[in-house]
Amino acid sequence: MTEAPAQLSDLIGSAIRDLARHSNQDVTRWLHQVDRLRGCTDPIRLTGESTTLNSTTGELLHTFTTRDQPHGQLLIRCGNRRASRCPACAETYRQDTFHLIRAGLLGGDKGVPEIVRTHPRVLATLTAPSFGPVHRGPDKDGTLNLCHPRRTGPACFTRHQKGDPTIGQPLDPDTYDHTGHILWNAHAAVLWHRFTIYLRQHLAAATGLTRKEFAHTARLSFAKVAEYQARGIVHFHAVIRLDGREGDTLTNPPAWATLDLLTTTITSAAEAVRLPAPETGQPLTWGAIDVRPIQTAGLDADALSEATVAGYIAKYATKAAETSGTLDRRVTRQDLAHLHTHGVTEHAARLIRTAWDLGDTDTHPDLAPLRLRRWAHMLGFRGHFSTKSRAYSTTLTALRRVRVEYREAQELQRLRHDPTSTLVLAHWKYAGQGFTPGESALAATVNEGGKHGR
Repeated sequence: MTEAPAQLSDLIGSAIRDLARHSNQDVTRWLHQVDRLRGCTDPIRLTGESTTLNSTTGELLHTFTTRDQPHGQLLIRCGNRRASRCPACAETYRQDTFHLIRAGLLGGDKGVPEIVRTHPRVLATLTAPSFGPVHRGPDKDGTLNLCHPRRTGPACFTRHQKGDPTIGQPLDPDTYDHTGHILWNAHAAVLWHRFTIYLRQHLAAATGLTRKEFAHTARLSFAKVAEYQARGIVHFHAVIRLDGREGDTLTNPPAWATLDLLTTTITSAAEAVRLPAPETGQPLTWGAIDVRPIQTAGLDADALSEATVAGYIAKYATKAAETSGTLDRRVTRQDLAHLHTHGVTEHAARLIRTAWDLGDTDTHPDLAPLRLRRWAHMLGFRGHFSTKSRAYSTTLTALRRVRVEYREAQELQRLRHDPTSTLVLAHWKYAGQGFTPGESALAATVNEGGKHGR
């Protein structure tokens, strides 16, 4: 290992001296805690204790208290889904999302019947309309096109490479509709909800059923994730599946439930959504709509595979607005004049300031329910990034519970306790979050050394 810079060495040395102040055992215990964090960079600090009893006899089997730990605290993983905050915990979230999406496509696992694999299924992408021309990147296949060579206003003759920071920035910031952009983001979750209502209505109308009859014979299941485009506006990727139903039980869909019907009605339902918007006077609508089939038995092999779709959805579950040049934390009034020092792009900074201005409840009282100042760093978006319908698949909570129960069983096995007759009583209190700078540098060194040692 190369010698660390003097400043970094001072930080690490300070952290070790602080841990060893009471006893050298504190250093060992702290390193053990860091190892159990599995790379988490922003752990939660807890104080408290736990007691393990034999639930039959009341015998005391084991006790644990944070008074014996370094700094009198226990470190646990933060569980943050944002890769910009904690890559290790975000990777766990991505894997959980992958398995959740995949279970709803393949079935036969995690409480989802295997028959769902034969049901009509598509990957739908719903985007926002244009609020002004922006610099364009390459196509999905990597093809480089001239950006905007034929515009009567500002033009751009560049073929922007992937990763070019210019992509997504307005050609003419002074004519870009920043207000419409913020309001669309703020209402994106409502637009999605309205779309799901319309989709059920359009499916019922296309088959000659009443809405009540449709609800008793078919069920629309979906899982979606929100992604920020380079221009700073969200769009949704959604797996949409059409099932049959008998009460609360999923069955094979009726004969009329075809892939073509699902594809057609998704497009018509999205095009029908019109949401009145304050301030601009223009209705909020969807922009481009893309619907692609997912492979089913007997379907064209050119359709998307289940693993491809699950990986695609999970990839975006750990990203947020910071991928479009904004911040990954809430904005304060003091931040507004210094956004550029935090790496915020000029376009994102203008959107943040627009959201802040629209969030003034004295000037814009009709927008008060949107709480735009609270969500200025998200450029107005205030919905959940990952959502699903109840019957689509399992839940993230269920996946996490299985993982916790597995680790608890491992720990009881290590202590040679019978899990069927064991009762754990615990009391924990939040004591803070994160490492000190010295601890952070030491933890990074330990984790890097662990990677090379594996």
